Amino acid sequence: MAPEIAGRPLTNSEGERTLFDHADERSLRVPTSCRRSGRCRECVVEVSAGAQHLCLPTEAERFLRPPFRLACQAVVTNADAEVDFTIVRRRLRIVVPDAEQRVDPIDPQVTVRAGTVCWGSEPIEPRHGGVYGLAIDIGTTTVVFELIDLLAGEIVEVVAIENPQRFGGSDVMNRISYDAGEPGELRQALRRAINGELRELYARTGISRREVYEVVVVGNSTMRDIFFDLEVASIGERPYKSSTELELLDGRRDSSELLKLGWELGLKVHPRARVWGAPLIAGHVGADVAADLVATGVGTRDRVEMLVDVGTNTEVVISANGRILAASCPAGPAFEGWDVTCGMQASEGAIEAVKITPGGTFELTTIGNAPPQGLCGSGMIDLIAQLRRTDRMSAKGVFADGSYSLEVAPDEGVVFTRADASALAQAKAANTVGQWILLRALGLDPSEVDSLFLAGGFATHVDVANAVAIGFVAPVPPDHVVKVGNASLRGARELLLSASSRRALAQLVRRIEHVELETTPDFFELFVDGCQFKPLPLRIGARDGRLAV
Repeated sequence: MAPEIAGRPLTNSEGERTLFDHADERSLRVPTSCRRSGRCRECVVEVSAGAQHLCLPTEAERFLRPPFRLACQAVVTNADAEVDFTIVRRRLRIVVPDAEQRVDPIDPQVTVRAGTVCWGSEPIEPRHGGVYGLAIDIGTTTVVFELIDLLAGEIVEVVAIENPQRFGGSDVMNRISYDAGEPGELRQALRRAINGELRELYARTGISRREVYEVVVVGNSTMRDIFFDLEVASIGERPYKSSTELELLDGRRDSSELLKLGWELGLKVHPRARVWGAPLIAGHVGADVAADLVATGVGTRDRVEMLVDVGTNTEVVISANGRILAASCPAGPAFEGWDVTCGMQASEGAIEAVKITPGGTFELTTIGNAPPQGLCGSGMIDLIAQLRRTDRMSAKGVFADGSYSLEVAPDEGVVFTRADASALAQAKAANTVGQWILLRALGLDPSEVDSLFLAGGFATHVDVANAVAIGFVAPVPPDHVVKVGNASLRGARELLLSASSRRALAQLVRRIEHVELETTPDFFELFVDGCQFKPLPLRIGARDGRLAV
């Protein structure tokens, strides 16, 4: 007799069809490693319509809340019903490797001495093949990693997937709350996803997991600490600091860096591989921003330089006149597809560029030239800027014709609504306020910024003029804007290949001043003004806190 979960057999002798069966029919790749038994918990899907036609959640699904289900457990009870769902762990557009940004010369922590692979001065084992490492950037929405040849300093392959922890909430505060109620589930979901991708990567390349001797991990404070199996409750309440930062401040440790062995984290690498977590800066400004600084060099030159890393939490860093200021902006995930009717991440079919023709029709560019499925971040910025430029939408996000929604791709059902504009306005306002407050704190106007490094998953594809037009980024001179894409991944790569870069970073993070935006007296007034789709002022000399041009 087949084993049961919540009274239902795992093998279906009655011909019942699950969402996994429906995914098979649509040729959708659903992750699984337990032959659809409900044990691996990898086949999480998000049900967007038709949930009433599914069986009640089983015991195997107790860690999930609506609208999430396990595809192998969710039986469609009405054969004629339509159930719409998306796979949580999707492959995303691969980040193009920065091959020209080589670390030269390389001085990795892992070396080969007299035929023995060593980590620093400590021997691991006699060399039996290649010597590789992993650079992993864990974002709230996206996980990207590179497999690196540590001896040659070359990228072997890059993988980008949607963060499978989405069932725990769209932002870090929700993830912290979920982790308190279901401890370990988020870490396990992330570990399973990364290990699943590593299994496929090793199969493609012929590389053994035992040839991977070091892993460098970066991410915001919450994502990094969840990966390392640390409690994250302290990050979600005042003073909003990681347990490692609190211990550092109390003198119980000399760095917020983390170090564990591969077997301790259950990672598919050499059991004695070192897994190193880069140091945090402060609060929610985490190891990903520290890696950004490594990649861009911000804070190491006698120039006025600004870094804006756009994500679920946007971080802003400004270096000027011997000071470095950093702040985290709670932007939320709207520009990454959440809370937007037809929002999506940068995967095939996402609208990534929008123009309005003289005839008033939309000219759309999609990833992979596939039929439009929704709008990703760069497409949303373009759409808003074009609607503002043609006076089809006010600065407050109200459509000129008074309608509630606008058809962007009518044949495919892609629309943009007034509620979407409101969600994006609030996300944009967080970015606006962070840049404004730090510039003001240093007595700077945007025109004085020598370089603005624009980082983040979709930064490479953002039209800077459109981003400036709606106030998404400060109006620095256009030729001073440098798109650096996924700088945190590049920084993680440099930290993997250079022990001296790790030492330099340890010194740099000690110099950074953390600014808590919410404690700024006029924060609320600035935020309200920032919710309008208009440029930041060219001058920030006025002290009345207004963003009006």
